[in-house]
Amino acid sequence: MKIIGLTGSIGMGKSTTADMFRMAGAPVYDADAAVHRLYAGAAVPLVAARFPAALVEGRIDRAKLGALVLDDADAMRDLEAIVHPLVGQERARFLEAAHKSGAPLCVLDIPLLFETGGEKSVDLVAVVSARAPEQRARVLARPGMTAAKFEAILARQMSDAHKRRNAHFVIDTGGGLDYARRQVEALIRAVT
Repeated sequence: MKIIGLTGSIGMGKSTTADMFRMAGAPVYDADAAVHRLYAGAAVPLVAARFPAALVEGRIDRAKLGALVLDDADAMRDLEAIVHPLVGQERARFLEAAHKSGAPLCVLDIPLLFETGGEKSVDLVAVVSARAPEQRARVLARPGMTAAKFEAILARQMSDAHKRRNAHFVIDTGGGLDYARRQVEALIRAVT
């Protein structure tokens, strides 16, 4: 089974692209969804012990947590030290199930794939990309997003150019959904 690491900076269309892989029949692991589940489950006592203000009604409130860690590198490192091992355990269970299913390929949708060294544990990397003005417009259209918050998030991510240079495949989402879907289908054909 081939393991595709799917990544891309904020606002590039990675979630939509991951859905295209799902619709084509590929098992897809969503790291962000795993974190959401953990913030309502196994990570709650660990995160709440370090960030008690983020605990709301027995769950970790992502907005409150984000405000606590976004501009504090030490706090972000502490959070990642708590959450990354738990996410890794979920990912290992996913990979085992995908392998047992006989799938010829699976996709690991990991926003910070390069930033966390995750590219070393996949067979190939596909980067989802779009032009910077389109990325900015997509992100700033999100509820609660500000230009300052967008810039802070970008500062934590490797540049799109760096990701593109280090990818095996680049999926350009700037040309519309059909264009992106054709690229996903071509990648699947190339891998299988």
